[in-house]
Amino acid sequence: MDNTDNRRADVEGDVASDFIRDAIREDLATGRYEGVMTRFPPEPNGHLHIGHAKAICLNFWVAEEFGGVCNLRFDDTDPTKEEASFVEGIRRDIRWLGFDWEDRLYFASDYFEQLYEFAVRLIKKGKAYVCDLNTVATRTYRGTVTSPGTESPYRNRSIDENLDLFARMRAGEFPDGTRTLRAKIDMASPNMNMRDPVMFRILRASHYRRGDAWCIYPMYDFTHGQSDAIEGVSHSLCSQEFEDHRPLYDWYIRELGIFPSRQIEFPKLFVTHTVVGKRHLRPLIEDGLLAGWDDPRLITLSGLRRRGVPPEAIRNFIRRVGMSKRDTTAEIDLLEFHIRAYLNRHAPRVMGVIDPLKVVIDNYPEDREEVFQAQVNPEDPSAGTRSVPFSRVVYIERDDFMEDPPRKFRRLAPGREVRLRAACYITCTDVIRDENGEIVELRCTFDPESRGGSTPDGRKVRGTIHWVSAAHAVEAEVRLYDRLFNAENPMEAAEGGDIGETLNPNSLEVRRSCFVESTVRGAEPGAQFQFERLGYFCVDPDSTSEELVFNRTITLRDTWARMQKQGNPADFGGKR
Repeated sequence: MDNTDNRRADVEGDVASDFIRDAIREDLATGRYEGVMTRFPPEPNGHLHIGHAKAICLNFWVAEEFGGVCNLRFDDTDPTKEEASFVEGIRRDIRWLGFDWEDRLYFASDYFEQLYEFAVRLIKKGKAYVCDLNTVATRTYRGTVTSPGTESPYRNRSIDENLDLFARMRAGEFPDGTRTLRAKIDMASPNMNMRDPVMFRILRASHYRRGDAWCIYPMYDFTHGQSDAIEGVSHSLCSQEFEDHRPLYDWYIRELGIFPSRQIEFPKLFVTHTVVGKRHLRPLIEDGLLAGWDDPRLITLSGLRRRGVPPEAIRNFIRRVGMSKRDTTAEIDLLEFHIRAYLNRHAPRVMGVIDPLKVVIDNYPEDREEVFQAQVNPEDPSAGTRSVPFSRVVYIERDDFMEDPPRKFRRLAPGREVRLRAACYITCTDVIRDENGEIVELRCTFDPESRGGSTPDGRKVRGTIHWVSAAHAVEAEVRLYDRLFNAENPMEAAEGGDIGETLNPNSLEVRRSCFVESTVRGAEPGAQFQFERLGYFCVDPDSTSEELVFNRTITLRDTWARMQKQGNPADFGGKR
């Protein structure tokens, strides 16, 4: 099955109609466009997050649904913030998410010459001029949202003078920040973006791709729409903050007489208990509170990948949230629901013990070992069984034993019999303590007739617990991740202050000297498992040949599944 089939199989049923797809259908029906081309146009100045995943999915899905194509283009117009490493990280994230731009990889920096010629064309039409106002003065002349702007004293320079000055700007004759090229539109426009916006600025900074070939750089608003036109993008799908920029993009298209891409804005996606803004997260990384932009507690795509979140779950989540005309804040429980739903169907089961308590089975021969069979995944019978070795000494979870248990405790206790999953019945006969009174070992006996987890007489036991054989277990480090922020809306809870105040102090707990069954030996980074009764885990890249490191992707608790069974599927869309 190829990627296309995988994407179509993510969610059962047809994709619902929405205002974007309806607009495209109308454009095709009326002949406005002969086909569909979209693009995902990130700036290579940071890391992608869950909000970007919505834009990626939308652009690629829409192109696929209408038999078109989707380009990947980097709008790399700011050499002071952009790096080749960001380009590679973004490409890696998009491929991991399940999308392929094939041979349609583009860079706005490859269009610098064409953009320069576009600017010259506007100067010749009397629609652009070189302005000598500095940044502060330009902002002051622009006016406010309630008062019109003031025309620059340089607005009425002659076409010849503007052509000469613009050429000299490119030649590097003027210091940084001393001149800009501005569009001549309307300083009284109620739309601030139309008040003679800057098109080019002088900036002596080495570009990660173009080196020092340019000392003037186009502004994003002059680059973005024209790059769409150069590529022949039919539908430019942008997040909603660009709605006020659309009149400017349309103005450039009309004045230049270039391909008329249609911009349609879609709402941003936010998720409760998360923050995506770089300026808010960077201090947490710099202060060592987070390990980096791929910290598994972040909802950057690299962080989600490292945590073991399957890309299919993210795609299912994006589909479920759907498309409205307002920004959407989805409950993080909805994302977690889709993570569990996918992993439950696909993650192989193993047994792991993260707080081990030693158990010695006195009546099992010291020199004997045997192998029991356990299911790989009960949700997928075709996955078959796995071989689980057994020996005289095993480890169980410390929480699975109580010396003086309450009435409803269904696990191991003195004199009580329980089932070791897929293995046998054991009964606790003695408790061994150290000099501090801490329990360090249990002595048990097993019923030889119960091999395989049942007895010939069908005798029932009160509980079943997981275990690992001490002689065969793989020692591991386990990192238990939880939500990074306690507050549903960390920014609001911080009241504009330090979001560090809303951090969950228990968002990471590291357990060492854990034990996992031998099935995981040799597992590669990214491999996913369900530790039976404990949750879903994946192998972290920090693993070595000597020690595996596991990240907990998510627990087994699933409140959203219960909500669905109770008849509240409409709640899955989150808050709008």
